[in-house]
Order: sequence, then C-alpha cells, then structure tokens
Amino acid sequence: MSLSLLINNKVLNYTDSGNGKVVVLLHGYLESIAVWKDFASELSNSFRVICIDIPGHGQSDTLYNTHSMEQLAKCIYQALNTLQIKKCFLIGHSMGGYLTLMFHKLYPEMLSGFCLFHSHPFADSEEKKLNRLRETDFVRDGKKNLIASVNIPNTYATENVPLFAQEIENAKRIVEHTPEQGIIANIHAMITRPDLSESLANSSLPFLFIAGKKDNLIDFETIIPKIKLPDNSETLVLLNSGHMGFIEEKNKSLKYIIQFIESKTN
Repeated sequence: MSLSLLINNKVLNYTDSGNGKVVVLLHGYLESIAVWKDFASELSNSFRVICIDIPGHGQSDTLYNTHSMEQLAKCIYQALNTLQIKKCFLIGHSMGGYLTLMFHKLYPEMLSGFCLFHSHPFADSEEKKLNRLRETDFVRDGKKNLIASVNIPNTYATENVPLFAQEIENAKRIVEHTPEQGIIANIHAMITRPDLSESLANSSLPFLFIAGKKDNLIDFETIIPKIKLPDNSETLVLLNSGHMGFIEEKNKSLKYIIQFIESKTN
C-alpha cells in the first residue's frame, strides 16, 4: 500500500515495509515505485525498505516546471527527515542513480552507503542533451507513448525482451500515467546535472556498483571502464542483464545487495 507525505505543499508518494537497516530505492526515468514491487518485497525480508516516487513521476507531484537534481535531492532529504530516518543505504536505478549521486554530494552524513544500479556519474554529452531535447518535443506533442514503445524494450538485453514481455507492458502503462509536465521537468534535471565523477571517486562510504554486461543504454565496454570507483567499493557485473538487472537477474542482485549491506554498513 502506498503512503504519502506533504513536502512544501507537494505530495510525495512512497511505500514503507520491513524492519531493520533502512534501504531507500529510487527508480529511473519514466518509471515509478511500481517497478520495484517484487524486488522491494523480497528485500524487505531483510531490511526496512522505502521506495519513493521521484517528484514528477508515479503519484508524486511535480515540484516546478523544470527540475534540477539538487531540488530533487533536497525533496528526498526532507522526506527522509520527516520519516525520522537518520541513516539509510540509498540505491538508485538509472536516473535514480544520478539523484543518488547528488544526494551523496549534498547529504553524505545521512548515508550508511550507496549503490548505482545501471547508472554512472558523468554529465550528459552534447549529443545526449540534444536527444533529450527532442524527447521533450515528443512529449509536448502528445507522443510519450511512442517514446515508451521504443525506449522500454531497449532497457532489456535484446534476448531478454521476449522473456519479460509482461514487465515491458507494465512499464508502458506506467508511462501512460506519468504526467507530461513531470516528464519534461525531469528531462531538464538530467540535461542540467553536473559531472559527479570526482565526488564519487573521493567518497569514503561503502559503495556498490552494479552494471549489466548487455546494457543497451550504458555501453559496458566504453563507459564503465571510465568510471573511477572509490576505495571502499565493490562491483557486481550482471552477465545476462541489460538495464533492468533487478528484474532480469533479480535473485543474483538481491543476494549480492543483501550481503553487501549486511557486511559493509553499520
């Protein structure tokens, strides 16, 4: 069952289940907390798991006409304070990873550790910014479902698309219910986000990096080797996953994350 908070008169939607160390899950672009349903349910057998709809997505309100990662991170911080969370392990998928890195930069004292799940610390290239601006135009023209029909299957390893046909359809339905204003606001947050590679490299917190060998969005051979990881880090490579390892290789991901949090965090 989803719950809600009022943060500066804006609704923030979330779920809260389980007990123990607090783990917070942040979904990606065009997603909602619904993508975490099975993963969060199993994770909550070991921890207290909080899933948050990023403002502008899911059932959370859009904050402004355009968002920045700083604004989104501040909203998440205020929500966790309202829930009286002193420390949490933060896991961000894709765009949620960009938000996780910004949260880490601004509020490291609130983290027991953090994880990038199919994400990276670099700013958008000029080519990527142009692609995102074109996507903004598509959304304004009422074609967000066309974006979903192309983008969502591409988040899975090509050979996994038939295996996860139902999950892909579920994800398309999430996009149908995502407000255009929220999509545009969060595209702006991605375009304008800073490079946080040095912030990541210099972190002293326990850090887990999870990458998909068959990721169509983050090329394993060209992007992953450029990431400088902090000293206190571990890497999990999912050999049979694209960009959705928490679905494509759920059990392997769960086992590694649980072990990492139990052994590396206080």
